[in-house]
Amino acid sequence: MKVSLVLLFSGFLVCALFPPTNCAEQRVPEDKLLVVTVATKQTDGFRRFLRSAKHFNYTVKVLGQGEKWTGGDYMSAPGGGQKVRLLKEALEKMKDEDKIILFIDSFDLVFASGPKELLKKFQQARHKVVFSSESLIWPDRHLEDKHPHVREGSRFLGSGAFIGYLPNIKEMVADWTGEDKDSDQLFFTKIYINPDKRKSINITLDNKCRMFQNLHGALDEVLLKFEDGRVRVRNVLYDTLPVIVHGNGPTKLQINYLGNYIPNAWTFESGCTVCHEDLYSLTALKESEYPLVMIGIFIQQPTPFVTVFFERLLKLQYPKKKLKLFIYNQEAHHERQVSSFLQEHGSLYQDVKLIGPEEEMDEAAVRNLGFDMCRKDKDCDYFFSLDIEVVLKNENTLKILIEQNLPVLAPMITRTGRLWSNFWGALSAEGYYARSEDYVDIVQGRRLGVWNVPYVSSVYLMKAGLLRSELKDYELFNSHILDPDMAYCHNIRNKGIFMYVTNMHTFGRILSTEKYETSYLHNDLWQIFENPMDWQERYIHENYTHMIKDKLIETPCPDVYWFPVFNDVACDHIVEEMEHFGKWSGGGNADTRIQGGYENVPTIDIHMNQINYEKNWQQFLVEYIAPITEKMFPGYYTKAHFDLAFVVRYKPDEQPSLKPHHDASTFTINLALNQVGLDYQGGGCRFLRYNCSIDAPRKGWALMHPGRLTHYHEGLPTTAGVRYIAVSFVDP
Repeated sequence: MKVSLVLLFSGFLVCALFPPTNCAEQRVPEDKLLVVTVATKQTDGFRRFLRSAKHFNYTVKVLGQGEKWTGGDYMSAPGGGQKVRLLKEALEKMKDEDKIILFIDSFDLVFASGPKELLKKFQQARHKVVFSSESLIWPDRHLEDKHPHVREGSRFLGSGAFIGYLPNIKEMVADWTGEDKDSDQLFFTKIYINPDKRKSINITLDNKCRMFQNLHGALDEVLLKFEDGRVRVRNVLYDTLPVIVHGNGPTKLQINYLGNYIPNAWTFESGCTVCHEDLYSLTALKESEYPLVMIGIFIQQPTPFVTVFFERLLKLQYPKKKLKLFIYNQEAHHERQVSSFLQEHGSLYQDVKLIGPEEEMDEAAVRNLGFDMCRKDKDCDYFFSLDIEVVLKNENTLKILIEQNLPVLAPMITRTGRLWSNFWGALSAEGYYARSEDYVDIVQGRRLGVWNVPYVSSVYLMKAGLLRSELKDYELFNSHILDPDMAYCHNIRNKGIFMYVTNMHTFGRILSTEKYETSYLHNDLWQIFENPMDWQERYIHENYTHMIKDKLIETPCPDVYWFPVFNDVACDHIVEEMEHFGKWSGGGNADTRIQGGYENVPTIDIHMNQINYEKNWQQFLVEYIAPITEKMFPGYYTKAHFDLAFVVRYKPDEQPSLKPHHDASTFTINLALNQVGLDYQGGGCRFLRYNCSIDAPRKGWALMHPGRLTHYHEGLPTTAGVRYIAVSFVDP
C-alpha cells in the first residue's frame, strides 16, 4: 500500500467552529478535514495507524516519505523539529482557508472513531486550534508555572496531536526556524504559554481528553470499552470517549495492547477482524517456489523426549529442500539422539550446521550466530527459532506462520494444566513479566486472534529481511543485565518492530525440564509426573483411549481381561532398562528384597523399586489400570497400592516356567513386554480352575485377573528365546 494515497470517505457534515446562535449552526463538509502526519519510513506502527484511518475513511497526507529521519531520538531526549519543518513546508502550498488540519504522530497512534465525531468535538471546543493535553510537563519543567491553570483536566500541552484551521496553524508554525533535532514539543509549548500568541492564534487544550488521549501519565484513567462491533477507549476520570489514542513517551507497549482491539481489530461479536488481512498464500506456489527457512534448533539443557522432537520435525509439512538446519547442542547427554537424526535424515535438508558442546559457545553467541548465518545467506527468507523443549504437534505450523505475513510471529504454546505460555501480555516497570488483562482469556482460548505482545520465546518465526535492514548491525541476544531471550525482545521492541503471538490454531505445548534425571538408560520413562501427556503419547498403546468404546477388551478366560496398554517403545524401554540395571534375582526362595526374606514362588526378576521406579509405576497403575478395573469389576475401587511390582525374565536354560500358585493380591496385572514367535517361543499363562490358557500373549497387552482363591494359575514353559513380563500384585 502506498502511504501517499488519499483515503476516500463519504462526506458527512460537521458543525463549523463559531459561537452558538439560535439558528441552526452551519456545518463544514468533512472533506475539509485533512489528516497530516510525518513518516519517513513504513513501520509496523505506521501500518496500524493507516489501517485505523482507512477504517474510518480519514483522508491522510503523509510527509517525509523517503527522507532520512534527522529529528533525533525524542523517545529519550527532546527532538522532532523535522516534523515542524515538514509541516510548515506543506502548509505553504495549501490555499483553502476553510481547510481543517489534523496533525498527529502515526507510529504510536490509532483512531478510535471517525471524522464526524472528531469535528463535532472540535467545534464544541470553540477555539481555532486545539492541542492534546498531558498531566506531565515535558521537556522543560521550569515552564510549569507559565501554563494556564484549569479547573479540571490536564493543563500541559502535548504536541503529538492537534487540530485547527489552516490559517491559524500556518500562523503558529510561521516562526519556526529551528533545527530538525530541536524539540517540537518545546516550540509549541512556548507559543501556548505566551498569552498574546495563545489569544492571537486562538489555542486551547483538550483538557478532558474528549478528542485526544495521551497515555503517558494517564494509564490508570484508561479502560477498553466494548461496543457493538467496535472498541473504544474510555477515560474513566473524565468519563469521555477520546477519538484518538496516542501512546506517547514510554507507553508504546500500552498502545500496542490497546491496538489489539481498537477500533475493531478484535470484538466479541466478530472475533479477530484483521487476522486474515495481508496474508501471504503458499497455496498456489510450487514446492520449488516456497520461501527458504532456516530452522534454528537449540538444546541448552537435558530435555525429555528429544527423539520424539526430531520425529515431529520430520513430519513438519514443508518441503525439506527448502529448509536449512542450524542445530546447537550444548548437552553431551543428547549427542547420541542428534547424531542419530542427522545420520538417518540429515541428507533430506538443503543444508545442516551443527554446533556441539565441544565448541563451548554460550547461548547468546550461538543464537546471534544462527541469525547471522541467515542474514548473510541471500536465499534465507525466514529464521524459525525452535527450542528443544517445544512439543510442536501441529504439522502445518511453519506454513501457518509464514502465511500470516508478520515480522515476528510465535505460535502460542502452553504448559499442560498451567497458565504458563511462551509469551507475555505485558511487562512490569522493571521489564519483567506482568499479566495483561486479557492474558488468561488468550491462553485458555476464550479470545482467539493474532496479538501484538512485548515478549515471545521458545518458538517463533522471523522475517530474514529484518536482519538485513533494521537489525543488520545488531547482536540481538547480547545484554549485560538481561537473559538472551529478554535481550532479544528488548532489542526488537526498541527498533519499533512488532512481535505477535497467534492462538488461532492449536500448535502444541512445552515440556517441563526442571526435574529431568539423566542417570538412567531411558530417562523418559520417569516423566509420568512432570510431563504426563508426553509420557502417554510416547508409551501408551494407540488403542488404549478408545478400547472401551470400541469393545477392545477381551475375555480369554472367566474374569480374565485382556487389553492393550503399552506400545512397543514402552515395552522395549522397560526391558532394556532392566537389562541395563542387570541385577536379576537368583530365583531362590530366600529374598532379602521382600518382607520376611522368603518367597514362596520365586522368579528371576528385578523389582521396580530397585531402579527407583515404584512411584512412577504406581502412577501408571492409577492412571491406566484402575479405570479398567473399575469398569470390569463394578463396585470395586482401587488406589493401585502394591507390595510387589517387578519384571520377570523367562529363559529355557534359566527359569522357563512358574509352578501353579495364587498371587498375594486382590487383582494382578501381567503385562507382556515382548513378542511371542519373534522374541521367544512357548510361554503364556494357564488358569487351572478353568483349564483355560493364553498361549500367545500380545506385546504391550495386559492380563488382569483376581489374585486369590479363584484364579490359581501357572506360567507355561518358554522353549526358546527370552520372555519378559511386568507383574503387579495390586491391593495385597
